[in-house]
Amino acid sequence: MEDLKGKVAFITGAASGIGLGIAKACGRAGMKVIIADVRQNAIDEVLPFFKERDWPVHGIKLDVTDREDYVRAADEAESVFGKIHVLINNAGVEAPMGPLWKSSLKDCDFIVGVNIMGVLNGIITILPRILAHGEGGHIVSTSSQSGLSVVPGASLYCMTKAAVMGLMETLASDLKGTNVGASVFCPGPVMGNLSATSKEVRPEHLRDREESEQAPPPPPPADGSNRPKFDFSNLFMPAEEAGERVVRGIRRGDLYILTHTEFKEGVRAKADAILRAFPDQPINEDFKRMFSFLTYNPIYDTQTTPGAPDWD
Repeated sequence: MEDLKGKVAFITGAASGIGLGIAKACGRAGMKVIIADVRQNAIDEVLPFFKERDWPVHGIKLDVTDREDYVRAADEAESVFGKIHVLINNAGVEAPMGPLWKSSLKDCDFIVGVNIMGVLNGIITILPRILAHGEGGHIVSTSSQSGLSVVPGASLYCMTKAAVMGLMETLASDLKGTNVGASVFCPGPVMGNLSATSKEVRPEHLRDREESEQAPPPPPPADGSNRPKFDFSNLFMPAEEAGERVVRGIRRGDLYILTHTEFKEGVRAKADAILRAFPDQPINEDFKRMFSFLTYNPIYDTQTTPGAPDWD
């Protein structure tokens, strides 16, 4: 989908972090941007950035876990800007780190509700509208580098992001032959506020008791000194750059949109481990012919290597 000017982008979790970076990149590309977020105050804070630049923008308060709310939001977007062309399922949350067996069922319900069901709700609500108008479009869902190679102590997060990966690979396969594409976005470390927003948006009924009770601030050091904080700003990718990579991926029709080549060796190690796990036994050619739809998916052949970033 190379020509994005004038097209409508519906972006969830778009009022901060990576979502806002994507929204800015879409605005810069000449798109009409729907900023959908569960936090009305955050929406109100970012709308002036777009309006000052005369970028068409509209904010919609949306809880991606609420299917009726999603239909209402899609209707509102169409009433303001017309047909939706690009859906970016970016809204996501994290759960407390630690061994899986120490996670609560409320942790599970919270993260699965947003990171998996929220993505499904978006696709099932908006994709049929894109297919119906026939003008073409694209679906992007934000997974994570942690959906490709896991991080110890982050079972729930890695599980949900791996689920998004499998979902989008399958969706891209199902959309083959249409004029709608699908990408999975797997960012590495990007400047944002996921930890803070995850706590802010977590519903009261999904909070564990200790979360609902305000913890007192830690006491200051006895000697009155403060520990210096490490500055990660030169290591984390700016959200605006991550957003530009998403827009480039849409234009290129990429299956995978990645950000950090530093993870390449880790992903290769995982792929090699999987290949080593196959039994050393003869291949049944009749089986391969009969079940070719299971043993090989040509959707993977569509991915090419993007060049170096060409933006400032």
